[in-house]
Amino acid sequence: MLKINRQTDYAVRVLLSLARSDEGTRLSSTHIQAEMLIPHALMARIVAQLAHAGLVNTFAGRAGGLMLPRPASQITLKDVVEAFEGPILLSECMQAKGEDDCLFRSNCPVRSRWGRVQVAMMREMASITFEELAKEALDIPLVIPDFV
Repeated sequence: MLKINRQTDYAVRVLLSLARSDEGTRLSSTHIQAEMLIPHALMARIVAQLAHAGLVNTFAGRAGGLMLPRPASQITLKDVVEAFEGPILLSECMQAKGEDDCLFRSNCPVRSRWGRVQVAMMREMASITFEELAKEALDIPLVIPDFV
């Protein structure tokens, strides 16, 4: 089964929460964690990975929090998926570099099809911005639990 891992899904939620806010707004990780139902145990790791990938800026201290480093229109779903999943390959043969990697390489009708599907999927993910996702999410009220 081809699917993204749970941390990638949570990372998307973090960015969606930030994208729903006004540009330049800092949100606390506690706020985002509660709003997006992200387990406390994973939040710090997800934020660290997002920061390492340049997808969030972090600020320490009382007035700290998280903020998008650039407009949500310039951050794509592909950016997040690749930051958490690494390079996306539908088949190992897409990674093969030498002629000896696959005996069927030069005459394989499937490899070129995998390539087209992969290009289409990557193009689609690259076209989905967090600005777009935030606009769609505005129609869906997110409720912050009382325990925050």
